Amino acid sequence: MKIRSDIIKVYKDVHIWIGIVSGLMLFIAFYAGSVTMFEKPLERWATPPSALSPAPSLQQADALVAAVLAEHPKAASRYFVSVRPHADQPARVYWQERAPGQGRRQFTEYGASFAADGSLQVAQTRKAPVAQLVDTLHQLVGLPFPDKIARPIMGAVAMAYAVALVSGLIVLLITLSKDVFALRIGKNIKRMWLDAHNALGLFSLPFHIVIALTSVVFAFHDQFYDAQGAVVYPQGIEWNEEHAEAPGGAAVLPAAELLRRVEQQLPGFEVQSFGFQNKGGHVEATVTGLDIRHGTRARVYASTHLDPYSGEVDAHDLPGHMDGWNSAVNAFFALHFGSFGGNPVRWLYLLMGLAGAALFYTGNLLWVESRRRKRKGAETPVQKRSAWVLACLTVGVSLGCVAGISASIAATKWLPSLVTDLKAWHTGIYYAVFVAAIAWAFLRGAPRAAVELLWLSALCTLTIPLSSLAGVLGVAGSWYHAGSWPVDLTALLSVPVMVYIARRTQRRMQQGHTDSVWSQGSAEPCSADALPGTPL
Repeated sequence: MKIRSDIIKVYKDVHIWIGIVSGLMLFIAFYAGSVTMFEKPLERWATPPSALSPAPSLQQADALVAAVLAEHPKAASRYFVSVRPHADQPARVYWQERAPGQGRRQFTEYGASFAADGSLQVAQTRKAPVAQLVDTLHQLVGLPFPDKIARPIMGAVAMAYAVALVSGLIVLLITLSKDVFALRIGKNIKRMWLDAHNALGLFSLPFHIVIALTSVVFAFHDQFYDAQGAVVYPQGIEWNEEHAEAPGGAAVLPAAELLRRVEQQLPGFEVQSFGFQNKGGHVEATVTGLDIRHGTRARVYASTHLDPYSGEVDAHDLPGHMDGWNSAVNAFFALHFGSFGGNPVRWLYLLMGLAGAALFYTGNLLWVESRRRKRKGAETPVQKRSAWVLACLTVGVSLGCVAGISASIAATKWLPSLVTDLKAWHTGIYYAVFVAAIAWAFLRGAPRAAVELLWLSALCTLTIPLSSLAGVLGVAGSWYHAGSWPVDLTALLSVPVMVYIARRTQRRMQQGHTDSVWSQGSAEPCSADALPGTPL
């Protein structure tokens, strides 16, 4: 393929500068997104033991609902019956109430059970917010701003990311046959990182295109819906609010019978819960669950309407039962979330997410190395301040994100016994570590800070299984849930990887090019003569 050199330069510049501007935010989005692939196991690991007695059988759920509605009539507006209680949702029946003085969307969730003497037992649920924090970091590319501010920025970053993918592919096509399968490891560090960067980008290109496009839709979905409404439905959408009345004298079917009838109609669909709403004496219901054969719009569940009097399921909203248009839309969501195929696909997405984070990290390394002033004779040149600053930011932001997420997760086992506002504390711990890591990188310089922050990341990650070990040993304030060992094992296996990278980074610092920003002698900025127009 022959393309003029000036055109190639334009595409290369577009690819480089978009990567520099958005790469660090995308690193956070991809690393945090990798963790969210196992959001439910993390929630179960992080949720403290419930104060409730063990959940009664599903056959007793109806008696429990009656007891709850008798003592807590507000629950009738919307309550849920869990089919398979887990550590993160141990109650058989739960509901939400808005307490006086709380915001419009702030609710307190309660769960109910029967005590040993048969009396009603009610307690506030204690689901850990750390998994939601990691998901929010993923959605808002790590920005500590309100959703209405951060989400449009995320959308702009996603659009720029799509442009960077296209421009990078065009540049790579020129030398595709020669470079795509090459990974030249040797003294030419820049060449090695470029080979790794190209390979990561090319082989994961379909994944990145899907993530970029769907992220744009998620960021601007309100605007898309408004435009659709103006063009397709200029008179507004007419909603049919009518519903069939309950047959005379009919009662809602018992939960166990509803489960039996739903399983008959939806083979392969694993029911998680039933939701009920009382509307003027008529009860409406939904069924929530998951069929791993089909992707879903949400990460870990699908939901649809259910007639609680007959047990008939309205399956048209469920994957595998949708029409062509809705199936296409649903597929876009499923491809973004990896919500199909069960754990094998989740592990694949986790690895692809980590590879994506590595793609942005290597892109910054390439920018820094490409601007290295090489040594001539016995003189070690002064490096540009722009390269030094970007190196510090790359180290501080990337490793600050890794260490901050691990520290916030590890704190989960100790915070419930010490504080009340868990969400604020988890958020505070993450950003405290994140900001401190950036400051440390500028204080110590990129090479030394990279080694030290990698060791910090390894230590913070190691405290995750150590926190569970404390629970096994009965240390006050900690706990351990049976079956939560995969989270501990994953964290434990991550530690030697971080240690290995730290040692390799230290070796590069000590034995690499002495004229590099990554050399031990380049810990301090020595020159402010950045090129005109060079960012940072």
